[in-house]
Amino acid sequence: MSRRVVGVTLDNLDEMPRKCRQCVYWELAPHIREQAEEFGQTELEKEAWVSSVLLDWGSCGRILYVDGVPAGYALYAPPAAVPRAASFPTAPVSADAVLLTGLRIQSDFEAAGLGRVLVQNVAKDLTRRGVKAVEAFADRQESGDGCVVPAGFLAQVGFKTVREHPEWPRMRLELRTAISWKEDVEAALERLLSTVSVQTAEPTFGR
Repeated sequence: MSRRVVGVTLDNLDEMPRKCRQCVYWELAPHIREQAEEFGQTELEKEAWVSSVLLDWGSCGRILYVDGVPAGYALYAPPAAVPRAASFPTAPVSADAVLLTGLRIQSDFEAAGLGRVLVQNVAKDLTRRGVKAVEAFADRQESGDGCVVPAGFLAQVGFKTVREHPEWPRMRLELRTAISWKEDVEAALERLLSTVSVQTAEPTFGR
């Protein structure tokens, strides 16, 4: 199984799931979102938002491919570029953090640990750009509508709660922690594979 992660651009935006491609939950203030939905302009608004963030800040997401098939995506941006963020009861996002607005793995690939792979790639991208942390408003009820990332998943991949709320806690991942975790796992795998190869390469005597 080959895996490839690339940055979100206007050229590959259509490879996101259709529902997410049309969703502007985060990208527009609630009253403007209602107008866009009423007039069927959400896809254009999504494209305009991605274009604006790309021009002003840079890459705002990642798409994960498995054997050439889009298997999942993550979107993130500075809080100032995310109008919906201000309406959450646990706002504002910390001044040193970028906001994770969405992360989804297609149902056919959910059991492969790809959510963690995406989070690690987000961490690597943001670390290169000098960002210290990524935060997210989490869905503690895990409603499944896909617009807010479930709190349980965020906890599994290393996010910690920084402001509690019964429905919408704000959670945070220190990026150095995410990168070091990945490096520790890779180093352990290298040691394991090295041991296996040494053992299988040992000569057998007495034959």
